[in-house]
Amino acid sequence: MPSFQRRTFIRNSLFSAGALALTGLMARKNLAQEGFQSLLAGPNDGGYGPVSPTTSSNTGEILLELPPGFKYNVMGKTGAKMSDGNLTPRAHDGMGAFAHEQGICLIRNHEVNNLVGQAGIAVGGRELAYDPSAAGGTTTLIVDPDTRLLTRDFLSATGTLNNCAGGTTPWGSWITCEETTLGAQSRYILQINRNVGGFDKNHGYCFEVPAIAEGLELRKPLVAMGRFNHEAIAVDPETGIVYETEDANPSGFYRFIPNRPAVLSAGGRLQMLAIKDQPNYDTRTGQTEGVELPVSWVDIQDPNPQAASLVPSAVFAQGFQSGGAAFNGLEGCFYSEGRIFFTAKRGGDRRIGQVWQYRPSSENDGSLSLIFESPDPAVLTMPDNVCLSPRGALVICEDGGAPVMHVRGLTQEGKIFDIVRDIVGIPLRGEFAGATFSPDSRTLFVNMQRPGITYAIWGPWENGAL
Repeated sequence: MPSFQRRTFIRNSLFSAGALALTGLMARKNLAQEGFQSLLAGPNDGGYGPVSPTTSSNTGEILLELPPGFKYNVMGKTGAKMSDGNLTPRAHDGMGAFAHEQGICLIRNHEVNNLVGQAGIAVGGRELAYDPSAAGGTTTLIVDPDTRLLTRDFLSATGTLNNCAGGTTPWGSWITCEETTLGAQSRYILQINRNVGGFDKNHGYCFEVPAIAEGLELRKPLVAMGRFNHEAIAVDPETGIVYETEDANPSGFYRFIPNRPAVLSAGGRLQMLAIKDQPNYDTRTGQTEGVELPVSWVDIQDPNPQAASLVPSAVFAQGFQSGGAAFNGLEGCFYSEGRIFFTAKRGGDRRIGQVWQYRPSSENDGSLSLIFESPDPAVLTMPDNVCLSPRGALVICEDGGAPVMHVRGLTQEGKIFDIVRDIVGIPLRGEFAGATFSPDSRTLFVNMQRPGITYAIWGPWENGAL
């Protein structure tokens, strides 16, 4: 990519590439024989110690459990009036952080799926909505880097649907992804006999939101990047290739090769990962950590199939027919030093989570390897959104499958530790999502999807692997 784009990437993305490598992350074998305790990192090998209920610094609420010495602020709650006069939407999900002339810019997804298209339901009105009958979108938050308090917030995309995750780009924008393929032709019946679908526009796309945007603008779908149950993306700044995950079972791991790097709207080629000489390879169970699988890529002939309104797997089916590999519930995706890390929420023999690494080669095929598979819910449960810390550890948000949600760390040595835990006993809580570090690496921002809260967390990061 052009040098100015790479400089922008270093300035606006989460950290410089040199701090992100997981070069020491080693495969762990015979976990059951070693005991699960050997997978947990204590204060002397990457962890920060036991978490306990902690009072918010700015509101006085007790909403999180954190390690000793850590603090947090609360901001951007569902229903709060924003600077543009709109009320903060619900269902906070994926999020990215950027440097901003007024502080830190956060662009935050809202995974709102109203299921049935309803005229005029888009937050902020019809004029700048992609689909006025859809209630999802993104909000932008400007945060003071020293006080870690919200200074301004506003709608930045509306009329989209089920905005789940996404990812930052090297050129200073957030790609927000729709985790649904409902559309104008969607008419089917759920088990509860409720009509679903019938929107004004088709959904299942990626949309781009610039970090420099100062308000709501009309966002157009990037149809060449595919129409499927999108989860997250990660961009390789060396090539401009965008890697994409799909949350389904079975699901695919994709790459989008743009016709013009940094101009995704100019179209490109969508491909799905396959394992060389092993067509339709099934990664979902029976995998061994540390084994490198040689990769090839198969073309998706129709990335925007009309059939997706009724058949969400229409894109995956094309890739699978050509020999593509199958995953189970792909979620978070993150780039670091020539590697793409991504999670499979329901992958593994216990179906409670895998962490994968794809390494492109000079021939542009590369290799795939499993770097962690959870052996027990007490270790890690359903890994979802993911990012890397300044010191090269993975930060993983859990999604479901346990009575209490965590944000957990995975050290370069393959050990797990708690960063954040939701307060035990609070009913009707959602998942953690959108973990992202500030550009100066001092603050970890993370969302609680339900009831809809954004947290700013800081403390003695130097005492552990983050």
